[in-house]
Parts: sequence; C-alpha cells; structure tokens
Amino acid sequence: MKIFSYSIAVIALVFATTLPAYALSINGFAESAYGSRISDDTTREDSYNLLEGRLQLKGAHSPRIMEEWAPELSFKVELLADGYDERLEFIVREAALSFTPTDTVDVRLGRQVLTWGTGDLLFINDLFPKDYISFFTGRDDEYLKLPSDALKGSVFTDLASFNIVLMPVMEANNSVTGTRVSFYDGLKRSITGEAADRDFIRPEETTENIEIAIRGYKTVGSFEAALYYFRGFYKEPRGIVNATAEDFFYPKLSVYGASLRGPALGGIANMEAGYYHSREDKGGDNPLIENSSVKLIAGYSRDLGGDLSVGVQYMVEEILDYSSYKRGLSAGEPARDELRQLATLRLMKLMKNQTVTAGLFVFFSPTERDAYLRPSLGYTFTDAFKVTAGANIFTGKDDHTEFGQFDRNDNIYIRARYNF
Repeated sequence: MKIFSYSIAVIALVFATTLPAYALSINGFAESAYGSRISDDTTREDSYNLLEGRLQLKGAHSPRIMEEWAPELSFKVELLADGYDERLEFIVREAALSFTPTDTVDVRLGRQVLTWGTGDLLFINDLFPKDYISFFTGRDDEYLKLPSDALKGSVFTDLASFNIVLMPVMEANNSVTGTRVSFYDGLKRSITGEAADRDFIRPEETTENIEIAIRGYKTVGSFEAALYYFRGFYKEPRGIVNATAEDFFYPKLSVYGASLRGPALGGIANMEAGYYHSREDKGGDNPLIENSSVKLIAGYSRDLGGDLSVGVQYMVEEILDYSSYKRGLSAGEPARDELRQLATLRLMKLMKNQTVTAGLFVFFSPTERDAYLRPSLGYTFTDAFKVTAGANIFTGKDDHTEFGQFDRNDNIYIRARYNF
C-alpha cells in the first residue's frame, strides 16, 4: 500500500509539470519554524526542539477517462529540512485516488488523513494515528494527525450513511521517545530524555492484522447521531514484552462507540462515548498489558459575539477491572486513577479586522492535578503571509501523570508561513 501511495504522488507531480495549467491546480506554502525550551531539562543537551523549513505542494486532477466514475487524483507532498535531526526528508501526506462508482458509493484509495468523532483535541472513537511530538513542540495543528495508507468506502442510503475504512498496515502514533520531549519512564521510575532506549515492536503485516474502522451516522432532527466500531491495535505501545530490555508492543484493541452532536442553548453541544476492549487482557489481570476502559466526553461551544468564541469539554475515563490492575503493580509503582477526569477550555478572539488571532487551549485534570496550556497569537500581514507565535506550558503535582511528566518541556515557538 505504501508503494502505491508514493506512486500516486509521483504520478500527480508528473501531471503537475506536463498538463496545461487549467488541468491541474497547484498550491501550497513555504514555512519556517523555530521552537526553544524555556525550562531546565537535564535529561537533554539541546536548548531547542524545533528548527525547520518546510515546503508543501498539494493539488488534484480529474483525468478525462472513465468520466461516469469521475476519478480524481489528489496529492499533498512536502520537502522538510529538519535542523534538529539534521535531515532532509520527502514526505507524502496525501496520495489518493477517489472515484464514485455509483450515485450512493464513494471510494478513496491511497495515503490520506482520516478523522471522525466530535471531540476538540480529545479523541475517543478516532483511532487513526496522531503525532503528539509535533503537537507538543509547536508545529501547526494540521500535523497532529498522521496520514494512513487506507481504503475508505462511503455508502449513502435513506436509512443511514456509512464509512468503512480498511488499513492493511497498522499506523502507530509518533510516540514520545525522549529526543525532543522528555517523559516519565515507569520502568526506571524517573524522568528520562535522550538516554531512553525503547524498542517498539509493531504488529506483523498480515491479513489477520488488517485494521478496520466503521462509522454509521444519521441526522435526526437537528442532531447528527453516529455509531462506531474499530478493530485493530492500540496506537501507543501499551504492552511490555521485556521490561529489562524495554521492549514494548501494541496490544490488540476493539472499540465500540457512539456520539451525538447538534444545536443547544445558542451553541453546539456534543457527547461521545467509547468502550475500549483490550483483547489480550480481557480480565485485566495481566500487568504487562493495558486494561479495558470506558471513555466519555461532553462538550459545548458557542460564538459569544464580537469575534469571540468559547468551547468547553469534560472527559471521564474509567479503568475497568481496577482491582486486578492494582494487584499487578510492582512495589512502589504509582497507580493511575480509576476514574481520570479531564476538562478543556478553548478561547479564540479575532481582532484588528480579523488580522490578529489570539487563542488559548487549556487541558486540566482535577484528579491528576496537572495541566497543559497552549496560548497562541497569529498576525496575518497579507492574504499570503502569516506569522504565528505560541507556547506549550506543562505543569503538575506529580511527575508520573499525563501532563506532569512533561513539566520540563515548556517551550515557545514562532512560525512564518507564505501561502501560494
């Protein structure tokens, strides 16, 4: 599948250079970004975690063949000069072939960014890969979502509409490993950075390990209701093969979920729930594998007028078979909360004829007593040129909690982007 995706990208670039200008529209941007740490972290030698230049090109073309299927070839490719890792990389974020074989069926094949669910930067039924290193170090929010090699089919009926996604190769999250962001190592019981030496073992590429994600949705009155199903693997390495060697793997996972979203009290309300079934630890008695869990989100957003908008969410996550989980802890190992709670706040204000965008996103856990703040300020000089500055601030009472472990990774960043 990956070979297919790269082939699509190459074909699309050939179209870009050989077809008449009206046949293919090309646009993109050039961006420079720099991010510096502002807290003391003795686990790493570097003083920055973001130093890069990026060129992105994207476009789409519908060749004059099979007109009744209306095929479309789309691509989004990047050339990244990464000063932190000292590398030059060609990245394919999108390379897909889309067509409509019937009036009620759409098909998209190739590399693509997949997303669904109702949460704002909180994900329950969205089991597609994420890049939290990009998120924590100041890259644009676009880079939180990683692309997948997938076949996506959409079916539209009077009863309901359905999305079916097949992913032949499991795509994992880009996990924190200590190079750009230090973290709490539960095996060493301490914060670690560049010295971390973990090995993440991915599932074999077999037909048995093909991941499948299904969404069925329907509008009921003014609300959109949806049901979800996922069968694949945890996107983080939640299983331990060998604690001494720090070998981790991605356990098998099934998720059953539902969501509801629609207008309420002058704004938009949403609810989402998911049952995470850890298929390799069904009774919760294997301390080396993640327990099953239940996750719930309730959210509300509203435009307050004067170009000011606000959004709030509350998320609850319950570890199932908690007594078995606690019995499996080794002596001195800190226990996670059985019922973790997390609140978020988003504020956004447009000023100066909407040329200035001030934003703040806050994650706060009252149970773990930690928080993560993301202030940002953007200025649009022209329709093409924009500069964005911001920060990632972490705090926590304990160094083993979700955000508390990143307390030494506070950073500021600035990005300059020219669109064309």
